[in-house]
Amino acid sequence: MDYIELILDINPKKPWTEILIGELADFGFESFTEEDNKLQAYITVEEYCKDKVKSFLEEFSKKDLTLNFKEKLIPSQNWNETWESDFKPVRVDNKLLIRAPFHEVEEGFEEVIEIQPQMSFGTGHHQTTYLLSKVLFEIDLQDKTVLDVGTGTGILGILASKKGAKSIIGTDIESGACENALENIARNNISNFSILEGDLDIVPKEKYDVIIANINKNVLKNHLKGYADRSKEGTILLLSGFFETDVPELIEFAEKLDFKHDKTHLNDSWAVIQFKM
Repeated sequence: MDYIELILDINPKKPWTEILIGELADFGFESFTEEDNKLQAYITVEEYCKDKVKSFLEEFSKKDLTLNFKEKLIPSQNWNETWESDFKPVRVDNKLLIRAPFHEVEEGFEEVIEIQPQMSFGTGHHQTTYLLSKVLFEIDLQDKTVLDVGTGTGILGILASKKGAKSIIGTDIESGACENALENIARNNISNFSILEGDLDIVPKEKYDVIIANINKNVLKNHLKGYADRSKEGTILLLSGFFETDVPELIEFAEKLDFKHDKTHLNDSWAVIQFKM
């Protein structure tokens, strides 16, 4: 699948980066990263409405900020080569090493996950995946049922399995991400992690012990009722994929559905909110 990478140089970063991510998500952009002090947004070629996005960005530039942007086509057949040339091992303290098959093995970590880098969001490099990995080490996952919404490469579900989870269901709306997650599940010899392609509505309305959702603010707000329907007393809900400034709004939404705010974890202005039902 071919992708468009939109590279945006925004000044000042706050609050405009956060606002822009929310707006671009509504246009179908499915993942976001920050590198070299710039925001990168990704969308499939099929979903990309160039004229509409360009018109929106030109209008957005009239606000009290400076915004420059350019686009780049990323052919699917070149993506692995691009990732492999840039992909570095990710170390989460001394607890987790996320490595690719072409990296050397390192000792001294509690857990090691090997992934084949692909277009899927969730390699651990982004602050939210890194944060969620740290949080999963703080939670008792032994014999728990886990739902991983927007699983991407499957890292978080794989980690949950390694930490003792009884079963994991991962979902993603992108077929490429599902294929990559399945590959990574097999690569790590995980047998209790299944993948469903589609949005939250395809997930059985069972009650899960832990729900992980690393997406973006607007999708999370739309999903929260569905998370509540799949929760029971004691369910832990972990929300991420948004900025620190979004935390109060998401807490307010979740508390209306009987989730209780437990903790907020921060990293470089990105956040993970931990709730309990």
